[in-house]
Amino acid sequence: MDELQVTRPSFNGRLFIREEMAFIPDFFIPLYVLLATAATIMMIKMKAVILAAGLGTRMRPLTFTKPKFLLPVAGKPALDHVVSLLRNAGVGSIAMVVGFGKDQIMERYGDGSGFGVRVEYLHQKELLGTANAVSLAEDFVGGERFLVMNGDTLVDQESLNNFIVRYRQLGEGKNFSCLMGIIEVEDPAQFGIVFADGDKVVDIVEKPKRVKSRLANAGIYLFDPIIFDAIRRTKKSKRGEYEITTSIKMMIDEGGGVYTFPLELWADIGRPWDLLLANEYFLRNLKGEIHGKIEHGVYIEPNVYVGEGTRIRSGSYIEGPTYIGKNCDIGPNCFIRPSTSVGDHVRIGNGVEIKNSIIMDHTHVAHLSYVGDSIIGSRCNLGAGTTIANLRLDESAVKMKVSGRIVNTGRKKLGTVIGDDVKTGVNCMINPGVKIGPNAAVGPGAVVYTDVQPNTLVIAEPVIKRHKWPRKTGW
Repeated sequence: MDELQVTRPSFNGRLFIREEMAFIPDFFIPLYVLLATAATIMMIKMKAVILAAGLGTRMRPLTFTKPKFLLPVAGKPALDHVVSLLRNAGVGSIAMVVGFGKDQIMERYGDGSGFGVRVEYLHQKELLGTANAVSLAEDFVGGERFLVMNGDTLVDQESLNNFIVRYRQLGEGKNFSCLMGIIEVEDPAQFGIVFADGDKVVDIVEKPKRVKSRLANAGIYLFDPIIFDAIRRTKKSKRGEYEITTSIKMMIDEGGGVYTFPLELWADIGRPWDLLLANEYFLRNLKGEIHGKIEHGVYIEPNVYVGEGTRIRSGSYIEGPTYIGKNCDIGPNCFIRPSTSVGDHVRIGNGVEIKNSIIMDHTHVAHLSYVGDSIIGSRCNLGAGTTIANLRLDESAVKMKVSGRIVNTGRKKLGTVIGDDVKTGVNCMINPGVKIGPNAAVGPGAVVYTDVQPNTLVIAEPVIKRHKWPRKTGW
């Protein structure tokens, strides 16, 4: 019987698990979730708004070609997880506020029938902030109380169910205005911090310089329609946006009841390495299934999922949890290590080792390559012998450039982040923390130390020197 391990809050990743949850055995969680979900659905049926319009600039190069909400976590887009969470909590109707990449999002979710919900779309033509995004849903909610979730925020099902149950207890009060999810963090300077008296919010401060509270705003809300009146009176922030936290503070100042609810698990996919953290967590309870063809001499652990049409060739060794999608060709003699997620139509060649990585659809990792702690986009081709380094020689934390600023990731092991349609030549090497933009290429034998911009070719031209060589006697 495995026990859920505690990940203590820290600045190096945005995956937080409350300590009280640390010793709940894994096999108890699904039963508890099912019971809580059934009870929640019987008690309430409501509408929800998902905020999915952002550019995701901090997630580049992955978001040059797709919205961050469609980046894969444990074998499916992050937004799939959000929709499933809401559906399982009793939500039947969802409005998605979309912007960048809206066509890709609308194509995937359609009217929502394939996901067991009804989906509508609200286009935020200008990215004017979260309050502006929420305001677009006024007609959709029709005067009812409603849920709001960020499309790149993941929580556990148990927390969301209990969040709604807590609302039912508070919502009977006459001055209820909002219930907001919170999580305790170690580095408050990165978050909107909530100050509370008991479970009642008294103030919200964005990224405070002085630490007086460690309760962060988790981006999950349940609003009374009074929020729309506050939004109409909300002024632009210094960032030039209409912030929903400003609207909430207005309700607090006017005597409205704004309450907190602590979440057990919270993952905010804000930076590339956060995607690896979320992928690792949501794979941990993966149910092993084999739908493809497994050749003789393959070793696969029980918590490995293999999709339809996939072939695992002889000599391959696959540790779990690992997710492998449909119509893939794996091996022979490859080694796939835990917390790896492989998309559809992926080819992984002979003698390849992959560890704790995300490989997206239609990518080819050629023979004798190594991919560790990395994210590889769609339709990439890694030439034979490509080596991705994931550990600095001095074993210090890997740094990565995010939005033009060098950031300490806090991770001792972190490889590369590669956008879509990238090619590498044979025997090239990519150093820790390097990012490669979409439609770029790295020539054979090159050693990449710095980021490669989109549509760029990097070539290493060795200096060739010729010297006289002593002749053999007798020639």
